[in-house]
Amino acid sequence: MCSKAKTILMALMLVGMTCGAVYASGGGGHEVESGVLLKDFLYRVLNFSIVVAILVYFLRKPLKSALSGRTEEIEKALAEAKKVKEEAEAKFAEYDKKLAQATDEIAEISAAIRREGELEKQKIIASAKEMAIKIEQDAGKAADLEVAKARTELQREAVKLAVGVAEELLKKNFSKDDDTRLIDEYMQKVGDLH
Repeated sequence: MCSKAKTILMALMLVGMTCGAVYASGGGGHEVESGVLLKDFLYRVLNFSIVVAILVYFLRKPLKSALSGRTEEIEKALAEAKKVKEEAEAKFAEYDKKLAQATDEIAEISAAIRREGELEKQKIIASAKEMAIKIEQDAGKAADLEVAKARTELQREAVKLAVGVAEELLKKNFSKDDDTRLIDEYMQKVGDLH
């Protein structure tokens, strides 16, 4: 039901209750002629209609303005809610776009980190290979040096042993006659040189 129909219905109910109260308060127990009673009833209905008309005349504008004000408030609230909804949707779209961009940036950063990691891995492998070659070369040089040292040491030992063996053999096999004969041969060679 619209608000205008509600107002009219309320006014009629008020008139009916007022009429009932007036009729009930009208002189109980006295016999009155039906014409007087009808005249009195019509007079009261007229009075009531005038009161209702005055009330409608004076209350119509405030009621109308209150109802229109309420309608305006509702329309304003709806417009504001629509504006807030649009702003929220715009914010959501903006954040959704930023989230998509952030996801793309994260993917790019992750790919860049992987590339850098792969490059670093290759550098480390190359450096390790170079170090292995250098260590191998250094180890080869050190081994060669150790072998040369060992050879020199072995040669010294061999010389010492040979000298020792020769001394032993000379001591065992060399006699006084050999000593004299060697001295004479040496002297003869020295003399030939002069």
